[in-house]
Amino acid sequence: MKLRHLVERLDLGVLCGEDKLESEVNGGYVGDLLSDVMANSSKGNIWITRQSHQNIIAVASLREHAAIILALGKKPDDDTIEKATREGIPVLATDRPGFEIAGQVYALLSNDRSFRAGTES
Repeated sequence: MKLRHLVERLDLGVLCGEDKLESEVNGGYVGDLLSDVMANSSKGNIWITRQSHQNIIAVASLREHAAIILALGKKPDDDTIEKATREGIPVLATDRPGFEIAGQVYALLSNDRSFRAGTES
């Protein structure tokens, strides 16, 4: 599923990375412990977190995430946005809690034919 579709359907704010909204999302990961995310998330995932510091960009870049969603209205500082822009990581925002947005992402991905067929890239 295209990241743009998730952004539009879930009314997510795009803080940076508008040029990456055609990227494919093949799953998701929810977590705030960076070592856990590094060990268990996958390439193409959308990462949902409450963390908003620069280190999230390093993790998302290392794991080749499709994007980061900041839950609960968290806002990154300018340095984090600059780093995300340099690394090509879209940073999205919502006021909703992580549990809620994760359920909504899962529902949309589950209804996407390529996700259900197990042909995600």
